[in-house]
Amino acid sequence: MSEGFTNIAGQRLDVPDPNVALQGVTVGGSAYKIIGTTLQAVILNMRNGANIYTETGSLSWMSDGIDMNTNMGGGLGGMFKRVVSGESLFIVDYVAKREGAMVAYSSDFPGKIVPVNLAQGQTMIAQRGAFLVAEKTISLSVAWNRKLGSGFFGGEGLVMQRFDGPGTFFVTFDGEIVEYTLQPGERLKVDTGHVAMFEPTVNFDVEMVKGVKNILFGGEGLFFATLTGPGRIWLQTMPMAKLAGAIFKYLPSGGEGKSGGMNVNLGNLLKG
Repeated sequence: MSEGFTNIAGQRLDVPDPNVALQGVTVGGSAYKIIGTTLQAVILNMRNGANIYTETGSLSWMSDGIDMNTNMGGGLGGMFKRVVSGESLFIVDYVAKREGAMVAYSSDFPGKIVPVNLAQGQTMIAQRGAFLVAEKTISLSVAWNRKLGSGFFGGEGLVMQRFDGPGTFFVTFDGEIVEYTLQPGERLKVDTGHVAMFEPTVNFDVEMVKGVKNILFGGEGLFFATLTGPGRIWLQTMPMAKLAGAIFKYLPSGGEGKSGGMNVNLGNLLKG
């Protein structure tokens, strides 16, 4: 395709190629590229015999030469862990039957798709529901928050997702991604919901906001998530819950409008 848009009657229609945000090779040897800016997709050209898996409903498109197999992924125990961690009951395996077979998966929310390469014995902890696709060598399990406070009030729930290597997995985060490296004992306070991923050496907890005026009028809720080093953390700039809350105030109340569709208060939206 050409870089510009061409639309002359009677001639071939060309549209611009999407922006390639990142490209590389997985630990298992399959090439990938992440396309797009705000609503991204990952396209994999799998090596012959490669096996990747996703939750059900994740596929965007694929070429010939790939076998699909929907299964329980570890039996009843595996199904329970996936449901608890925010994923579907079943998983789908995609096995390449020829070299370079193509398969693509898209994010369902504005943000970034992040590839993570893990060595044998290496682990990463991500927010609930972040998983998009992984090589079959990656083990996906539940990471329980050991402290009830961090589970109930930390904005991440009682469980997060744990990924164990070796292999490559792809996760989706909301908005832009900011990375910090925390030194031993260094602590960062984060508004709940902005925690996307962190290394297992990082301690995740919650801390109550101090001061009555801050609690009542600060608009930040009752708790901060606290992340204490050593280790790296990744934060997301626009959690889905925050965006949903921002949009919600522009939706009509139950009594407004007589049509069966969605009515948005454009006056409030433009004043917003």
